[in-house]
Amino acid sequence: MTTPPNSKTSVLPTGGGAALLDPADAVILLLDHQSGLFQTVRDIAVADLRRNVEMIARLATLLNIPVITTASEPTGSNGPLMPEIHEFAPHAVYVPRKGEVNAWDNGDFVDQVRASGRKTLIMAGVWTSVCVMFPALDARAAGYEVYAVVDASGDPSEMASRTSLARFVQGGIKPTSANALLSELHRTWARPEAAELARLYGLAAPNYAAVMESFQKAQAVARAGA
Repeated sequence: MTTPPNSKTSVLPTGGGAALLDPADAVILLLDHQSGLFQTVRDIAVADLRRNVEMIARLATLLNIPVITTASEPTGSNGPLMPEIHEFAPHAVYVPRKGEVNAWDNGDFVDQVRASGRKTLIMAGVWTSVCVMFPALDARAAGYEVYAVVDASGDPSEMASRTSLARFVQGGIKPTSANALLSELHRTWARPEAAELARLYGLAAPNYAAVMESFQKAQAVARAGA
């Protein structure tokens, strides 16, 4: 598997970050974000879901985090993968399946994860209760640390979503959100990618984009009046 260079560890000399995600040990798995399946999602607005997935793809490219994608029967009613993933994460590796519902039942997919050499898996997908849940539980049983990005995933109902969250916690899967993931990997503004990361917050939290716009306008007015 061809992956981008490892990014630096997020653990600081003080020990800060030891309990947080380490981008140097993480691989992102984006599972079954398909046009047909999107039409069944009811626990989150599909526009929000797609925007969060786009943010994750952009973040992976910015921080040099490997991405693996797959799709369930993409030539059938489930439909093709959303194109934004491979557009904004061109280094992402797509693994076709042979009909398996659970991506972890596909040997090529598991081999691709193992080839990354990383032990922290960040997963998102549609449906949360199936396409994320099944490989997440299997990966956890195989010794991986697994995070599920719940608002970059979707389920057919609020009940399914709540049940998924409970089962994640019972199974040792760590639920997180797109905004939390961005902040956890970001860690500090004292880094060369700070400006690009700031723009990603506008995807994860659109109201923050308005905050940035108003601040930039205020700065421009102040400069003009100086």
